[in-house]
Amino acid sequence: MNDILMEVRKDYVLSKLREGERIDGRSFDEMRSIEIKTGIIGKAEGSAYVKLGNTQVVVGVKMQIGEPFPDTPDQGIIITNAELVPLASPTFEPGPPDENAIELARVVDRGIRHSEAVDLKRLCVEEGEKVWMVFIDIWALDDDGNLMDASALAAIAALLNTTVPAERFEVGNDFPLPVRDLPIAVTSLVYGDWIMVDPCRDELSVGRNTIT
Repeated sequence: MNDILMEVRKDYVLSKLREGERIDGRSFDEMRSIEIKTGIIGKAEGSAYVKLGNTQVVVGVKMQIGEPFPDTPDQGIIITNAELVPLASPTFEPGPPDENAIELARVVDRGIRHSEAVDLKRLCVEEGEKVWMVFIDIWALDDDGNLMDASALAAIAALLNTTVPAERFEVGNDFPLPVRDLPIAVTSLVYGDWIMVDPCRDELSVGRNTIT
C-alpha cells in the first residue's frame, strides 16, 4: 500500500513540475512557513521547537563538565545525537539510531562546529583538565520533508536559549552559552532541470538528490 501511495504522490509531483509549478503552490525558491518556540523543556539547559511547514522537531541541550580532547585541550566539546520518533513517519522504525538518524546528527553537528557558531574556547574551565561538554539532542516528531533544515534551525535556536550551569557545578556564575554566529541550513532538491528549495515529503518522492 505504501509503495502504491508513493507512486501516486510521485506522479502528481511530476505532473505539477511539467506545468512549472510545485504541489503546494510555492515558488521554486520559497521555503515553507517557520514557527520557532524556545525554552520548552524545563530541565534542559536550553531547548527549542521548530515547525517547518508540517515538519516538527524538538531540540534539547544539556551540559556537563568533562575532559577535553587531547588535540584541543582549551576548547569545549559539542556532541550531537538524533532520534527519529517512529510516530513521525511510516518509514521510521523503533530501536537504536539508524543510518538516517546518524547522518542527520552528523550534518547538524558539522554545521555548528565548522561554522564556529559556538566559542568553544570560552567553554574551557581548566586547560587540559576540565571543559564544558554541550550535548545537543534532536527529536524528529513529524517528518513532512526536510528534517535537515528544521533540525539545524532548532539546534541553533536551542543553543541561543542555553545557559551554562556553572553555579550547579560550582565553577563560577551561570552565563549564556557563547554563540557567536548563526549558521542557517538551506536544502534543495535537484530533479532534472528543477531545483526546489525546502522540499516537502511528497516532493522527495521523486528522488533524494538533495544539496544542503
